[in-house]
Amino acid sequence: MSRSALAYYLHAALLLMASPVLAEPTGRVICNIAENGQPASGVISVQKDGNEIATTSCGRELAVPVGSYVAALRLDGAFDGPEQRQNIEIKPGTSQKLTADFATGVLEVRITSSGHRAAGMAVIKRNAQQLGTLGSGVSAHLSAGKYRILVRYRNQEKDLGDVTIASGQHLSLDANFE
Repeated sequence: MSRSALAYYLHAALLLMASPVLAEPTGRVICNIAENGQPASGVISVQKDGNEIATTSCGRELAVPVGSYVAALRLDGAFDGPEQRQNIEIKPGTSQKLTADFATGVLEVRITSSGHRAAGMAVIKRNAQQLGTLGSGVSAHLSAGKYRILVRYRNQEKDLGDVTIASGQHLSLDANFE
């Protein structure tokens, strides 16, 4: 390669490196989460074709490239991990405000044996799928709805049946084993 050709390619490379890179146009999303109408903590996840593009805590602005997305808003601290999804369209230089209000109640299962407090666990199910377990006397926030409660103490089990939790309700259940 001649010196003049080398100089030309070197000059062209330097010009490319010095050229400003145009940023992809963006818009902004901000979300607010409520639990039973009261401010609450949560997270927003912006997704495209099932892949997460961006995420942040609700209450903070999130820059998102222009396009169509699904925004998943999730309530922090709820036992069943409730989520509300919204379709959004991000336009250059605009802001979108998203809100989600989650209807929840509180469930507590107290286990006793021969009239005394006992250590055991309550298995919480929804639609025949196990969501998790709660220790005796432990409270949990759950989405309002119907749940199946099974209580285990040592090698015994009691089915408390289907239980409906209403928005704002604090439901305490007792399971006594002999």
